[in-house]
Parts: sequence; C-alpha cells; structure tokens
Amino acid sequence: MLLSYVHTRPLGYSGLKGVGTFISRPLPFLLLHFTLLKCDITDGNVEHLKREHSLMKPYQGVGSSPSSQWDFWGSTLVTSSYVRLTPDERSKQGSIWNTVPVHLKDWEMHVQYKIHGSGKKNLHGDGIAIWYTKERLHPGSVFGSNAKFHGLALFIDTYHNDEAADRSFPYISAMVNNGSLPYDHGNDGRTSELGGCSSEIRNKDHDTYLAIRYSKGRLTVMIDIDDKNEWKECIDIGGVRLPTGYYFGASAATGDLSDNHDIISMKMYQLMVEHAPDEDSLDWTKIEPSVSLLKSPKDNIDDPTGNFRSTPLTGWKVFLLLLCALLGIVVCGVVGAVVFQKRQERNRRFY
Repeated sequence: MLLSYVHTRPLGYSGLKGVGTFISRPLPFLLLHFTLLKCDITDGNVEHLKREHSLMKPYQGVGSSPSSQWDFWGSTLVTSSYVRLTPDERSKQGSIWNTVPVHLKDWEMHVQYKIHGSGKKNLHGDGIAIWYTKERLHPGSVFGSNAKFHGLALFIDTYHNDEAADRSFPYISAMVNNGSLPYDHGNDGRTSELGGCSSEIRNKDHDTYLAIRYSKGRLTVMIDIDDKNEWKECIDIGGVRLPTGYYFGASAATGDLSDNHDIISMKMYQLMVEHAPDEDSLDWTKIEPSVSLLKSPKDNIDDPTGNFRSTPLTGWKVFLLLLCALLGIVVCGVVGAVVFQKRQERNRRFY
C-alpha cells in the first residue's frame, strides 16, 4: 500500500474546512487509494501563523535592537533574499535565533533552506541545525552551537565523519537532550539520534523544505527536496516531552570543507489541539526534555537505508531463546506421551 503526502504552493486558503490550497507549505493530506482524507495537521491558514516566531522576507525585525524578534551571530549575513549562516569558506560559524520564547504546546515549524557550494561529492560540509532549545546564541562545536543543549535539535548533516558506518549522506536526524549528553560528531550523532533519513539536498536548482511538527508528545519530520509539492516522512516518533518557553533558531558551520548554508524562511504555526484537563493544568515550562523509548537509541545500529534495526543477539538472549525452545520441546513430549498412553488404553478395550 503506497502512502503519498501531497501539498500545494502558497496560493491562499480555499475556505473549505480541511481542504484547499494554502499560504505556506503545510503538512498536507493523506492520499490512500486515491481517497482524500483529512489529517489532524495544520492547514497553513494565516490564522495559525505566528509572526513573532517566523522569519520571512524581507526579514524585518532582524537585528540587535531591543524590538528585534530575531538576532544573529558569527558569519551570518542577512540579505533581501536569504539569510546566509555561513559562506562557502573554511572555518565559519553562524546562527540566527528568535528572541521571543515559544509558549505553545503544539506547533509546526516549516523551514525553507538551501545548501550549495563548489565542493564536489564528499568534499563539502558541515551542515545546518534547527533548534528548539532553552539556550540561544550559545556558540559551540555542534554546527555552530552548544553541544550540551536542553531541548530539540534537528541536524542536516552533509559530511560523513564516521567512515565505518554504512550510511548515505547528507543525513537528517533528530535528538532530544536535557543537557546531560553531548552530540557526538565523531560518529555523526548515531548513539543519541531518535531517527533519521538520507536526503540528497545539496546543489539543487530549487529550494528544499523541512517541516517539524510537535503535537501531543509526537514528533514528526517531513521533507520536500524534489520540488514536487509532496512531503515525504523522515521521522515519526512518540513519547517526546518538550517544555514551553524555549527558543527557535538555526545554525551552521564549516570546517576544512565548506558550503553556503542559507535559510530562506522559518514559518511557525500554532496547532489547535485539545488537551486533557490534567495536561492543561501542568506547568509546561517545568517539563524536562525527554523521550520515552522502549529501548535506548544506543541499543540500535544502522542499516544501509538509514533506518534502525535491532542489535545482534547477545549471549544471554541466545541462552533464553534456547531455554524456551527446550521447554517447548519438553512440554510437547509430555503432552504427546499422555495422548499416546490414552490411545493405547482405549485400544486394549477392544481385545
């Protein structure tokens, strides 16, 4: 069964509930056997757009003045067409951050970006990070920002640091952190990632898009890299807890290899979602960033497609499997013996 997510370019809202074309590139409708179904996602209506958390052309409100809603650092260059976090030069770092904390429980962020440069295959780096964190404007070693952050990070990693791993780059991954675990650049963050996907996003003739949705403890990341007005799922995971009062931002870095890392827009939407009374009564600013997983990401390894599979069976797991198999054989033997004995007794009655 093939699932396809289709959306349209900005053309305004149709006025029909759940159906129409939109002012942005929203997470859209699900086509299932050619039947259009309404999804519980934002329709991109202007009523949901939160301008105080959005970065759009001509980038008014960007700067260091007290009234600015976005502030930038490092090599970041703001033009009339894009915000360039780093130029295609070595050893550059730049970032741009929203100055207004987000007090929404359910939200969706659409990022329009472009990564391009003169570097050939595997000779470019390092990538872009999209942040929803407690800290802002904290330079560091993770794509130009702090390694031990509090909150959510989405990494668009264009350089393959761990040559031993069988994974295609560029690679998009997500991480939730409470400040206790640093992002490990050496293995491309595999030990702490929640999920991810490979995505050919460099040197496209068109812009590329990313949608990050957080609602009722579920994190969903969708991508559009082919200019076909179609979202493709990259990450979908439940059990995610994120507080309110954090900041959105974007950062990028180059090392010995480089690229132009451009942000075209970041559009923030409020999701109109009902919560249970006990959830509404919580102080969401006090929530600790966390993920409830059946197993730790460290218990996973990669397959060539970039997905997770279980780790190989360890010695004690093999022992338990063998023990269960042996017990099964014994039980089957006892049951078989009892059945055979009863049949023998029944046969003796006829003689």
